Amino acid sequence: MRFLHSMIRVKDLQKSLDFYEKLLNMSFVKKKRLDDCELYYLEDEEHYAQIELTYNDDTPADGYINGNAFGHFAFSVESMENFTVKLHELGYEYLYEPYEIFSGTIIAFVQDPDGNEIELIQKAKK
Repeated sequence: MRFLHSMIRVKDLQKSLDFYEKLLNMSFVKKKRLDDCELYYLEDEEHYAQIELTYNDDTPADGYINGNAFGHFAFSVESMENFTVKLHELGYEYLYEPYEIFSGTIIAFVQDPDGNEIELIQKAKK
């Protein structure tokens, strides 16, 4: 069995596409129209995992409320320093600034346009 994707509902499709494609280097794969929504699939650079962005026709004006069970998505970065430059160039800020968690591994957090937390992990150099 293989993990395929996670789905999140988005309030502003273009802002979400920009965030995941431009900041996190995900690539658009396909979209599908259903009776009441459109599904947009994005995949990581290694073609391993996907995120499905669901844009409902009847999206609440205030967006969606994340439950207290969801934690975050996690992405690896080669260089936190380079990622920080890109983050700021695109007009985003950290939710939690980069810090060393253990043995040279650095983590940080950002939020997507809908408030979903994204953990960024720079593994320790071996």
